[in-house]
Amino acid sequence: MKRFGRVTALGGVDLAVPAGTVLGLLGPNGAGKTTMVRVLATLLPPDAGRATVLGLDVATRPGAVRRVIGVSGQYAAVDGYLTGRENLRMIGRLSGLGRRSARHRAEELLHELDLTDAAARTARTYSGGMRRRLDVAASLVARPRVLFLDEPTTGLDPRGRLGLWRLIGQLSAEGTTVLLTTQYLEEADRLADSIVVLDHGVVIAMGTAEQLKAQVGGDRLELQASPGTDTHALAGAMAGLGTGEATISADDSRVVIPVAHGPAILPEVAARLARSGLRVSDLALRRPSLDDVFLALTGTSAAPSTSDTATVGSRR
Repeated sequence: MKRFGRVTALGGVDLAVPAGTVLGLLGPNGAGKTTMVRVLATLLPPDAGRATVLGLDVATRPGAVRRVIGVSGQYAAVDGYLTGRENLRMIGRLSGLGRRSARHRAEELLHELDLTDAAARTARTYSGGMRRRLDVAASLVARPRVLFLDEPTTGLDPRGRLGLWRLIGQLSAEGTTVLLTTQYLEEADRLADSIVVLDHGVVIAMGTAEQLKAQVGGDRLELQASPGTDTHALAGAMAGLGTGEATISADDSRVVIPVAHGPAILPEVAARLARSGLRVSDLALRRPSLDDVFLALTGTSAAPSTSDTATVGSRR
């Protein structure tokens, strides 16, 4: 548990992250994601409960925890007056690497994060995305066994984002445990072995991406009304076809209906369209996305849990 005055930032977190996996931490702004990362990284003391990283208690053994973790927060924490190369070499020396090893590791990471061409420039001349990549590189200098990434791809262009995704996948494959907070649901879907959804400081759902999607229901039937077609009439023509009420989107003239039997209902959809004389410009059947999950799960408040424990990289 963590409180700030009368505000409970974390009030019901009970989870364990197997070693060598990627945990995606999702939630709306203010859900407690960054607070959770800061507690696990020993940057904030918990007010109650217990949190361990690789079996090390963050409250009683913070120094030992810091020796096995890497952290890249929401804001790049690099020295603007040092070059990119100097920043990484300095982190290497502070982490206990010898001079030669620090130089080698710096060059390795500059290449991995596509910063070699800018390595001799001071960090204050970097773009926001470049500073972000340099900060991620700094968190990797000591080859941490557990890596905390708090919205690491914010501000990155598509090339930088894809490059970082590849690196995270490689780190996980090599045995690094990664806790990733993100606002990009595609990112969690692609990278995370498991996902935890926070809201109002409590865990409201956890599981694989497919398990969370299954909670939302079956397939989605989407009908795009042709110009001049009444979407309410279109929704009425499909009444009783799905497993729930149709959602009408006035902005793009879409009708979305949750359905249980997927392709089996398509002949009935065609028959109803023919009988009603209504026209559609597009018709699609798709699985729920993490966007659907996110909106469904965070649309209502969750009741706090009585447990407040977090364990990272504790088991395989």
